[in-house]
This record gives sequence, C-alpha cells and structure tokens, in this order.
Amino acid sequence: MQLQVENKYLDFKKSSIHNVGAYAKRDIRKGTRIIEYIGRPLTKRRAAKELVDGNGYVFTINKHFDIDGGVPWNPARYINHGCAANAESEVEEDRVWISAIKSIKKGEEVVYNYNYDLVDAFENPCNCGAKKCLGYMVGDEYWPKLRKMIAKRGKKGRK
Repeated sequence: MQLQVENKYLDFKKSSIHNVGAYAKRDIRKGTRIIEYIGRPLTKRRAAKELVDGNGYVFTINKHFDIDGGVPWNPARYINHGCAANAESEVEEDRVWISAIKSIKKGEEVVYNYNYDLVDAFENPCNCGAKKCLGYMVGDEYWPKLRKMIAKRGKKGRK
C-alpha cells in the first residue's frame, strides 16, 4: 500500500508502527523543514469536541485556535509517533512544520514525538519499538512520572 502524495522528501506507505507511515525519499539533512501539517482551523471549543469524538489529528497552534489535520489534503497526518524521534513539530506564525532534528537516511521512517500529556496516557499506546519506549505516546518530560504510574499499575495487577 503506497499513497500517491506530492512531497519532495516523503513517500507514504505501510508502517510497522501504525497503519501508514512517512519514509524519506532521499537523505534529509538536520534542520530541514520536511512538510507542513495543514488542516481546517478549529476554535478551542470545537477542537475539544473533536478530541472527545476521537479525532486524533487535532494540533494546537495558539491559545485561540487548533488545526484539524484529519482532512484528506494533509499527508503529514501519516507521520507516526516515535519515542526515538528524528523529527519534531514546530509552530511558527500559526503554521505547523515537521522538521528534521537529526539527519534522516533515505528509506528511514520519519517519526516525531506527539508530546501528549499524561491525562490520557494509557489510552494512547505506542508501538514504535524504540529501545527507550515506555509503551505510551507521551512527551519526554513526562517519562519519569509515567514510569512511576506504570510501576504503580503493575503492583495493582499483582495483588
């Protein structure tokens, strides 16, 4: 399964992480803006409803608006979460860019940390397979607390 999407850096095809992923068509240098994450603007109220309804493509851009990236014209929505990220999201002037944070080799899957908080950590399992993966899609800054939550959860299961 390969999606025909125009982007000079990425091919979109089946991923072992989840469904479809984004793969480097060529070597990508650190610091390169790979693709813009686009979609329809949502007010915060509407974005909250979309999230409750299970739309996992809502991206925060500022204190007033979010972006619904679940639209068909946004191929960036296929970039998977990875705990050993080679890219990151950057918001600049209310636009979201996915940029390389290290050199990415041709054929390598492009992944970035979705940086979810701990609120729904256990409802967002991670399948990235990275050595340092804790099994859930949360921002690095939450990993110490998540480790404690996982340990506590494990103790409850053994009683």
